[in-house]
Amino acid sequence: MSLFKARDWWASVLGEGEEFDQGCLCVGDVDNSGTGYDKIIVGSFMGMLRIFSPHPAKPDELTEADTQLLEVQMPDPIIQVELGKFVSCSESLHLAVLHPRKLSVYAVSGTAGNVEHGDQYQLRLVYEHNLQRTACNMTYGPFGGVTGHHFICIQSMDGMLMFFEQESYAFGRFLPGFLLPGPLSYCIRTDSFITVSSTRQVECYRYETLAVATDADTKQDSNQQSKSSGKRLTADWTLVLGEEALDICVPNTSPAMSSIFVLGERNLFCLKDNGQIRFMKKLEFNPSCFLPYASVSEGSTNVLMCNHNNMLLVYQDVTLKWAAQLSCVPVAVRVANFLELKGLVVTLSSDGHLQCSYMGTDPSFFTAPKVDAREVNYDEIDAEMKMLQRVIREATKTQDILPRAETEEELRLTAVVSSSLDEVSCAIIPEMNGMPVPSVTVKVKIKSRAVVQNPKMTVCVQPPLAVTQDQFVLDSMGSGSELVVSFSAFLNGLYPPADMSGDIAVSYSSATELNPSGIPRVSQCKFSLPLRLVCYPSSAIKNAKYKITVDTNKPPVNLNEVFPDFSEKSDNNDSSALGFQLITGSKVIVLASKTSQRYRIQSESFEDIWLVAKELVQRFDQHFASLGVKDFRNSFTGPIPLPEYFETVDHHFELRVNAQKYQDLLSERAVQFRAIQRRLLTRFKDKTPGPLQNLDTLMEGTYRQVLALADAAEDNRERLIQAFARLRSATHLLILLLSLWQGLNSEQTTILEATLLPLLQDTPQLGWEESVDAAVSHLLKTCLSRSPKDQAISLSTGPLTIPKDTSRLKKHIMLLCDRLGKGGRLSLSSEANVPTAVMMPAACETIPEPIIEQDEEAPLQQDAAKYIKKKQSSKRVKSKSVPLLIWSCHSGMNHQLIQHMFYTVDALPAATHVCETSIHTHSQTYTTDNLAYPIHYRDVRDANTHSDLLQIRENKNLLLLSFLSFFTLIFTIIH
Repeated sequence: MSLFKARDWWASVLGEGEEFDQGCLCVGDVDNSGTGYDKIIVGSFMGMLRIFSPHPAKPDELTEADTQLLEVQMPDPIIQVELGKFVSCSESLHLAVLHPRKLSVYAVSGTAGNVEHGDQYQLRLVYEHNLQRTACNMTYGPFGGVTGHHFICIQSMDGMLMFFEQESYAFGRFLPGFLLPGPLSYCIRTDSFITVSSTRQVECYRYETLAVATDADTKQDSNQQSKSSGKRLTADWTLVLGEEALDICVPNTSPAMSSIFVLGERNLFCLKDNGQIRFMKKLEFNPSCFLPYASVSEGSTNVLMCNHNNMLLVYQDVTLKWAAQLSCVPVAVRVANFLELKGLVVTLSSDGHLQCSYMGTDPSFFTAPKVDAREVNYDEIDAEMKMLQRVIREATKTQDILPRAETEEELRLTAVVSSSLDEVSCAIIPEMNGMPVPSVTVKVKIKSRAVVQNPKMTVCVQPPLAVTQDQFVLDSMGSGSELVVSFSAFLNGLYPPADMSGDIAVSYSSATELNPSGIPRVSQCKFSLPLRLVCYPSSAIKNAKYKITVDTNKPPVNLNEVFPDFSEKSDNNDSSALGFQLITGSKVIVLASKTSQRYRIQSESFEDIWLVAKELVQRFDQHFASLGVKDFRNSFTGPIPLPEYFETVDHHFELRVNAQKYQDLLSERAVQFRAIQRRLLTRFKDKTPGPLQNLDTLMEGTYRQVLALADAAEDNRERLIQAFARLRSATHLLILLLSLWQGLNSEQTTILEATLLPLLQDTPQLGWEESVDAAVSHLLKTCLSRSPKDQAISLSTGPLTIPKDTSRLKKHIMLLCDRLGKGGRLSLSSEANVPTAVMMPAACETIPEPIIEQDEEAPLQQDAAKYIKKKQSSKRVKSKSVPLLIWSCHSGMNHQLIQHMFYTVDALPAATHVCETSIHTHSQTYTTDNLAYPIHYRDVRDANTHSDLLQIRENKNLLLLSFLSFFTLIFTIIH
C-alpha cells in the first residue's frame, strides 16, 4: 500500500459493459495537427472506436464533451490499434485497426469550425486487408531497413506471421513448434521479431530469415516443404523464461544498443538484442501491464509497471523509484504529452476506466483543531486505576496456558454410538479371514445456543478403522436449532487397531459486535467404538503363549454378566472362560479363577491382549459401580512383561532400518539409471554412431532393479504401518499394567502415555524409538531421579536421529519401571522430588541443608544455593535449624561488611561471605568458599564466655554491637 496516490488530471468512463485489453490503447498525433500534442485512441471489443483530446475542466465548465473528438461504431471487434506511416504515398500518420478477420487503415482529419461548437473530425478508410486466418496481435516497423514507411506484421491464432507492405500482402510464415500465440514485438536495430512461444521461451526471428524461408499455404504444407526444398525457418536465438509472458516491448532508447523487456507473471526480464540477460527483477505481486521508456540517466531505462493491487510503480532498471495508488487495475499504460502538461500517464482498465494522471503530492492545508483543556479529576483517575488493578489481579490469578472455557458453549456436540451393529455392513472390505466385517452407526447431535455460521464437521479415527464420511459441510444454524449427522465406522485393514476411540470437531464462526463476519471457534467431542466391531465370540482354549493376570479385591464374577454381548452368541456355557476372536488377529481368552480373585488374559499374540484387557478393566469398574461398590480396585502383581514388549519394539525398529536401507538403495540405483541415460543420450546424439557397449542391457537391468526395490520399499512401508499399530497396542498394554501395578492416578497415567506414546505415526524424519528415548531420559533426569541432587539442570536439545540399536532404549525403559517400582512419582514439575522451601521475608534467602553420609562431604548442586559445611565437634548442637536471615558482605570492603540485617530474640543472624578465607575462633573452623553458612546462636555461645552472652541477652542493643564488633575484628585480622 503506497503512501501516495496518483493525482487525477483527467478521467472518463467509456461505455457500459464494454471490454478492453492491452492492445486497445494508443496515443499520438493521429490527426497530424503538427502541434506536437497527443490524442488518445481507444478501441473496444464491442467495436467502438473513440478518440480523445483531454484537458482539465475549467471552473465554469459543466461538461467535458469537447474532449472526445470522434466516436465510431465498427462492425467487428477491435483487437488492437496502432499509429504509423502505413500509406505508401504519404508520410503522415495513419491509424491501423486490427479486427479478427480484417486489417483496416484509416486517415483521421479535422476541420476547423466556424461556430462555437468547435472543430469536426472525420474517419476515412484508406485501405483494408481481409485476413484468411483469425488474428491475435500485430506489430509494425521499418521491416528490411526501409525508410519513411512502416510495414505491418500480424500473428494469427494458429501461428502464422502475415506481412503487409502497406497496401499489398507480402508473404506469410508459420512459426516452428507453434501451439499458442504469444506477445509479439519488433526490434529496429537487429531487424528481427521477438515473441514468446508456448514452451515458455523467448524466440527471435530475423526478417531476412523469414523472407527467404519456404512459403506455404497451410501449416502442414510448411512442415512438408521444409523437409524437401527451401530454407527451413529457425530462430536466431532463444532464451528459456520458465513462465508465461504478458507483454514484450523494445524501446528505442539508444541507437547503439537495444534492450528487450519481457514482462512475465512473476519476473521482469531485460535482454540484450543477442538474447543475453542484462538483468532480471523478481516481482512480489501480479503485474497487469508495463511500459519501458527512456530515462534521464545514461545507460538506464525507466519502466512503468501496474499490478493487480491498483499500484503504479516506477522502476529505474531494478530500483523502485516511486509508487502510487490508482483507482483501478490497468490493462494498458502509455505516456503522452498534452497541451498543458507533458509526460502524463494514461491508463485504461478492462472495464473502460480511462485516466490521465501524474505522480506527485498536493500540499495539505488541514490543521488539527485545538483540544479544549479541561481540569483533571484525580479522584476519578484514582478510582479507575484501582478498578483496572483489580481486573489485572483477577486475570493473573490463574497460570493456565490455555484460556478457560466459557460456561456455556455456543455449540454442543453429543456423539451416540449404536448399541447394535448395522444389519447391512458399510465396510469397504466385506470379509477378512473368512469372517464378515461389521459396521456400527454413530449419530452426532449438534445443538446451537447462538447463531453459528458455516459449520464444518470433521471425524477422525485411528487406522485401520475408517468411516463412511469424514468431512461434513453443514448449513448455518440459528439459536436453539438442532441437527443430527450420522455416519458408520468399520475396520478397513488387515491388522487390529490400537485405539477404538474417535474424535469429532466442528469448526464454525460466531459473530460478535466488534467482528460481524465471525470469530473462528471449534467444538469437540469424543466417542468410543464397541469391541464387537473388531472381534467375534469364540470358544476358549486353556493354553497360550502370552499370559497376564489381573487381581481384584472382590470375589470373582460371572464373565457372561460382564460381557453380555459376547456371551449370547458364544457356544461355550462356562461362565469362567470367554473367548474373543479378533477379525484380523489371534484369539484372546479370559479365564476367571474359581477360588481366588484373579483373572487371566492369554493369547498367542502379546499386542492383541491390549483391547480385551482394556475392555475387561473398564467393564469391571462399570459392573461394580452399578452394584454400589465404591472400594473396588484392580491391580497387577505379576512381573512386567518387558521381554515380550521388547520383541515388538525390535520388530518395529528392524522394519525402520530396512526402510532406510531401501531408500539408500533406491537412491543409488536412481543415480546409476540417470548416468546410463546420459551416456546413451550422448551416443544417440553422436553424428558418427558407435556401438552401445551393452548400455541398453545395463539400463534395462537397472530399471528392473529400481522397480523391484520400489515394490519392496512399498511392501516394507505397509508392514511398518502394521508394526507401528501393534507397537502402540503393546505400549498401551504396558502402560495399563504399570498403572495397575503402582496404582497411578489419571494425571500420572497421562504423563506415562505422553512419554511412551509421543507419536501417532512414524515419519522418516522422526520415529518412535528416538522420541521415546528422549522422553524417558527426561523423566529419569527430573522427577524420577534418585535424589534431588541428581536432577539435571539443563537437558540436551540436539536433533533426534534414528539410533543404531534399541539397547539404550530398553535400558531406559527398564530403569523407568524400576524407579516406579521403588516409589517414584511422575510429575511435570521440575521440583517434584525437591523439598518445599520455607518462605522468607524480602531480602532473605533460604539455605538448603546438606545431605551428609558419615564422613563424606555432600556434592554441591549447581542450581541450589551454596552453603558452608560445618564439622560439628559437639553433640549439643541440634539438627533443627533456627530462622535464617541473610545479609551480604563484599570482598575488598573490610569495614563495610553489613548491608542488611535482621535479628530475633532466640537466634543470631546468619552471614553470607564472598571471600575465600578460613576463620579461626576458639578451635572452631568455618570454611568460606563463596558460600553461605548459618551461624547458630549456640555456636557463638561456644566461642564466647557465658557472662558475655548473659549480658548480651539482657540488652538487645549491646548484643548487636558485640556481634558487629566480633565480625569486624575477624575480617580485620583476615585482610
